[in-house]
Amino acid sequence: MSVVTELVAYVREAFGWDDDVVVSAGPRGALGQIWRLEVDPARYALKEIFGEPPSEALIEAELAFARRAAEAGVRLPAGRPDREGRHLLSAPGGGPWLRLYDWIDLRPVDLAARATPRELGTLLARLHRCAPAATAEADGGPPAAWYHQVPAEREWARPEYHQVPAEQEWEPADAAGQPAAQEWAGRLAERLATLPELCAAVAPADPAELIVCHRDLHPENVLADPAGALVVVDWDNLGPAAPGRELARALFDWFCDGPDADLDAMRAMYEAYVRDGGPGRITEAADFSMLLATRLNFLLVQTRVALDPGAERRHRAWAEREIDESLRILPTPRQLADVLALTASR
Repeated sequence: MSVVTELVAYVREAFGWDDDVVVSAGPRGALGQIWRLEVDPARYALKEIFGEPPSEALIEAELAFARRAAEAGVRLPAGRPDREGRHLLSAPGGGPWLRLYDWIDLRPVDLAARATPRELGTLLARLHRCAPAATAEADGGPPAAWYHQVPAEREWARPEYHQVPAEQEWEPADAAGQPAAQEWAGRLAERLATLPELCAAVAPADPAELIVCHRDLHPENVLADPAGALVVVDWDNLGPAAPGRELARALFDWFCDGPDADLDAMRAMYEAYVRDGGPGRITEAADFSMLLATRLNFLLVQTRVALDPGAERRHRAWAEREIDESLRILPTPRQLADVLALTASR
């Protein structure tokens, strides 16, 4: 019996389904794999969680904020508790942690559509307007450093981050050929040289500015339903952040895919956000702290996975693809200055 079959059998029992379950693979991210379940006539999204599961406090905070967001007009898939009222299930035998949601047919947002930047700005304004103040993580701890602290210089000290000898033996995660580390190590070394200038202003936010934020609103987590309405998924990273900093990160997540930022689209998104009552503003270099901290922390984690011969092949292959993208979209000092000039003038 396959692992997926075992998971589905367990979920079927936990939710009391009598009908057959048809399962197919959905999207995956850094923290989990989605499986599409058809339980006639209903359809669900089963999330297989990689690593540590969310705490009960985080799930409670997520459900509470999801209710606020839905009341504010934000669409999102509803979480489904099992027969015992649990939103988080532990598969037997030390298997992965699982969560179940309603399935919504979704597709990537059309970035070429003229209305897209305005719709995104309105969506983010709605999320921020309905968000309560939050000076601590859901479990009571201080705001996670992942969102305001970049890796220390010593974290990048591994030789593999600077050069990979051609004679190094390595089993590539991608069966296509050469060791992936040889392909991205040089690019990474070039970007590491720019980090002092890039990250000079990164710092924690003023606690008085913090509200509950999604903290992961990139294009894979904001999708369109068949009618074109925006739907927000994957709320696992929810927690305190300054709204202006989440806005700054969203501008780059959506409209800067490489050396050329789409400043016109960024302007339209920012203006829509302000017009629709979003409380955040981008006025100083420190407002890019969340953008830079999350990009660099994520990049560091993926390089460690890619260089770990003990990691599962599927995780290493995924990490290598993410490294390639992360290096491509890591902002430059010039891009930050251009966006700051654009937003500070409004």
